[in-house]
Amino acid sequence: MLMPALIRVRSLLDRYRPPSGGQTSTVATPFLRMTLDHDTGSMTGTILRGRFSGMRVEELGSADLVALLRECRAEDEEGARLLEAYLDRVHPDWRDELAGERAGSSSSGARSTSGDMTVEEAYAILGLAPGADAEAIKEAHRRLMVKLHPDHGGSDYLATKINRARDVLLHH
Repeated sequence: MLMPALIRVRSLLDRYRPPSGGQTSTVATPFLRMTLDHDTGSMTGTILRGRFSGMRVEELGSADLVALLRECRAEDEEGARLLEAYLDRVHPDWRDELAGERAGSSSSGARSTSGDMTVEEAYAILGLAPGADAEAIKEAHRRLMVKLHPDHGGSDYLATKINRARDVLLHH
């Protein structure tokens, strides 16, 4: 008979108890294993594949992190999203640096007509092998937009990149 009252008192006391520390979440993709500390919001991670395999993301400078991002975009969409979230936390201006890097390297003959994305980058963003036909390009675009559209938890930045990649490949 007293049990409901004891449960109610305990739940009231639990509201005023400080949150337990040390809670983390870990997510693994083919390229990355990232851990988020719930108390501090800090992210750490280990690179599982690619050129930086075995290293910690915290050890890499912004240029190497962008290079890793390119690898992830080509082979591991979820890993790319995780790495973008990490970059947003530790290097908030990384997108500006990436845009400046692209503007500075205009020597590539494979640039699209507007010069903002190479054909190779477009294939990597859509996760396609060079030479994919128009139908494969449209399907990859649709699949990515379903996952990464701003209305579905993605970002305007990602949606713009995916749209631009499709346009570059369909019109080159």
